[in-house]
Amino acid sequence: MSIKSFSAKIFAKYIAKQTRKWSANPKETQLKVFKYLIKNARITSFGKDHKFDKIKSYSDFAKHVPVRDYEALKNYVEEVVNGKPDILWPGLPEYFAKTSGTTSGAKYIPITSESMPMHVNAARDAILHYIAESGNSNFVDGKMIFLQGSPKLQVKNGIKTGRLSGIVAHYVPSYLQKNRLPSWETNCIEDWESKVDAIVSETLPEDMSVISGIPPWVQMYFEKLQAKTEKEIGDIFPNFNLFIYGGVNYEPYRKKFENLIGRKIDSIELYPASEGFFAFQDSQREKGMLLLLNSGIFYEFIKADEFFNENPQRLTIGEVKTGVNYVMIISTTAGLWAYNVGDTVMFTSIKPHRVVVTGRIKHFISAFGEHVIGKEVEEALASTASQFKAQVSEFTVAPQINPETGLPYHEWFIEFDSQPENLEAFANAIDKELQKQNSYYKDLITGKILKTLEIKVIPQGGFNAYMKSKGKLGGQNKLPRLSNDRSIADALNKLDF
Repeated sequence: MSIKSFSAKIFAKYIAKQTRKWSANPKETQLKVFKYLIKNARITSFGKDHKFDKIKSYSDFAKHVPVRDYEALKNYVEEVVNGKPDILWPGLPEYFAKTSGTTSGAKYIPITSESMPMHVNAARDAILHYIAESGNSNFVDGKMIFLQGSPKLQVKNGIKTGRLSGIVAHYVPSYLQKNRLPSWETNCIEDWESKVDAIVSETLPEDMSVISGIPPWVQMYFEKLQAKTEKEIGDIFPNFNLFIYGGVNYEPYRKKFENLIGRKIDSIELYPASEGFFAFQDSQREKGMLLLLNSGIFYEFIKADEFFNENPQRLTIGEVKTGVNYVMIISTTAGLWAYNVGDTVMFTSIKPHRVVVTGRIKHFISAFGEHVIGKEVEEALASTASQFKAQVSEFTVAPQINPETGLPYHEWFIEFDSQPENLEAFANAIDKELQKQNSYYKDLITGKILKTLEIKVIPQGGFNAYMKSKGKLGGQNKLPRLSNDRSIADALNKLDF
């Protein structure tokens, strides 16, 4: 056993012990975070506007600070983007994590000197908990690869700006630098396919022990390795035994991964976002991810089926129950206040508090990490229909993760009143419009993770037949425009039109 491996075991035991302390006292842990947030933000514009000086309890906070999404917080964020200090959090943020997919284009999520270490430490602690539970630390001596965005950052009014994964790349601990792949130069390659080719060349001769990334990206990497060597991944990297992932549900990919690797391996699920690192899988034996209650984030929860009520009840960590679908609301050391990240979660345990991500409060597609929302597909279709002089009666979209041949794609089920003459050209035009609106989707297309969308024409009256078959014809029932699974798609395919 190397010194690094031995030291990792000692440190892992210490971190696991610290985790047990705060997770065993969730209400006290969250109260401490709450007080810290309110105290430090009293001097900010947001704090003054919302009477933070009068907030003495959580009930005061809930009274003065309404739940918001990015659009509702945007006026404050724009002031920060323009370089004004003390708006949402004291001073200026260290970074902006730039994301896309909102109703007004790019989002700029602040990351402060207080919140940045939480992202780094959470990723580290996820690995340490695995070591503490399994006793396996030998992998720290092998090479580790983290498939992520380019670490090249732009500067906006003196604040560095980029994608979260690219920002985090600047914080790889020194003790991992010699083990870490790909090289800085390769990581900066913008074209994803060229980047993966370079990563394949760099990693083939190495002793890879840990591979991390969003499943569809890693699958592409594995397939390129296999195509080049005609070997299973487990034979190429005999010491590869740990896969770390986040961003999308791994289950649809698990069987494919095991076939590519040639054996089952351990995995660690992470729950990171630009707004904060919320949870990680702390146990191979228990379902769910440990919610990080001591990481500068104060959590509130609203039952998903009550979220759109006029005054839904806001719950704190001591009030949640297992098996209930909640919308997660956060307040953070980055200056997000009662902020709706859009995710829904369900607690699998409350001793300690572990969650699984159940989806989004609004319909979406993110089977590959693209975060496509309803507004984007509706506008892409409307613009294209106008261009082609087509008339659309109804439509819905679902991911096709496992096609019989070729790359995955988005499958559009469209019922036309007036069908375009050239359906293939129509599909390509929609795809280009969608790429304009969603940079993640564009990356997946240009990176050849997805192919151009395909359209299946539903005969007139077909969607009504589907709704009727589900007992949802008429009334207030609406067909979801987007689904992140194929339940609707499969049901449509089974109907005899």
